[in-house]
Amino acid sequence: MSSFELAIESYLEELRVARRCSPHTVSNYARDLRSVAGSAQARNLSDWDQVEPADVRSIIAEQHREGISGRSLARRLSAVRGLYNYLIKLGQAKINPAIDILAPKDKKSLPATLNPDEVSRLLKQNISDPMVCRDIAMFELMYSSGLRLAELVSLNLADLDLSVEQVRVTGKGGKTRDLPVGKPAIDAINKWLGFRRSLPGADDSAVFLSSRGKRIAPRTVQMRLKKLAESQGLKRDCYPHMLRHSFASHMLESSGDLRAVQELLGHKDISTTQIYTHLDFQHLARVYDESHPRARSNPQAPEKG
Repeated sequence: MSSFELAIESYLEELRVARRCSPHTVSNYARDLRSVAGSAQARNLSDWDQVEPADVRSIIAEQHREGISGRSLARRLSAVRGLYNYLIKLGQAKINPAIDILAPKDKKSLPATLNPDEVSRLLKQNISDPMVCRDIAMFELMYSSGLRLAELVSLNLADLDLSVEQVRVTGKGGKTRDLPVGKPAIDAINKWLGFRRSLPGADDSAVFLSSRGKRIAPRTVQMRLKKLAESQGLKRDCYPHMLRHSFASHMLESSGDLRAVQELLGHKDISTTQIYTHLDFQHLARVYDESHPRARSNPQAPEKG
C-alpha cells in the first residue's frame, strides 16, 4: 500500500470513528482523496508531504478541464484540506497546500421545483395499499417540513411528537432541529402508523419500513417517488430533494422571511438559502410578464379616442 493510501485510510478511520461522519460523507471523501492522490502520483510525487500548492492548483485545473464540476472540486479541496489538517496534527505534514486554493465556479443552476398544484396532484390518493400509504406519508412529511432524504430515512418513532405537530430531525454534522408538521402530513403519518403495526418488524424503531419490515432505503424512496409521479401523470422527473426545494420556494414566496427558511432547512450559511430568492424572483417575473401591459410581446394598441 502506498504512503498516499496509508494516510487516506487512517484519515477515513478518523472520520468514521472519532467524528462519526455518515457513510455517504466517508465514501465521497475516499473517492476525492484517491483521485487527487492518483494525480499526484502521476506527477512522480510519492507522499502527501511532497505536494506543493502549485501541485494542488495544477491537479484541480486539470480535473476541471476533464469535466469535473466546480462544486465537486470544491468538495474535493475540502477533503484535501481536512486530510492535511489531520496529518499536520500527527506530524506527518508541515503545511496544508490546499488552504488558499479555490475551486473554479460553475454557472449556478436553479433547483427544480413543483408548483403547489403539482404537489397537490402528486399527493392526492385514495389509499388502501399499505405501501402507497407509507409513500404518501413520507412525501407529505418531506414537503411539509423540508426534510432531506437522509433525514427522512433515519427518522425514528421517538422523533415524532404529533400531539404538538412536531418532528425532530438529525441533519448534516449530526445537528438536530425541531420542525413543525402540517395537518395533511400528520393525517398521512397517522394512517401509515396504523398499517405499520401489522407489518413484520413493527417493533423496529424506524418510522418508515419496507414491505419486509426493514428501515426503508434511500434508493427505495427515490424509486417510489418516481413511480408515484408517473402514476399521477406528472410530466416531471421527480426526485426527493425536489420536495425540499418546493417547500423552501413556496415558504419564501409566501412569507419572504429568508432567515426563517434558513432555520427550517438547517442551512449553516444563509448564502445557501439565498438561491431560493432567485426562484421567488422568477415567479414574480412570470407574473409581471403575464400581467403588465408593457411587458407583453404584442401589447394591444390603445383604442382611438
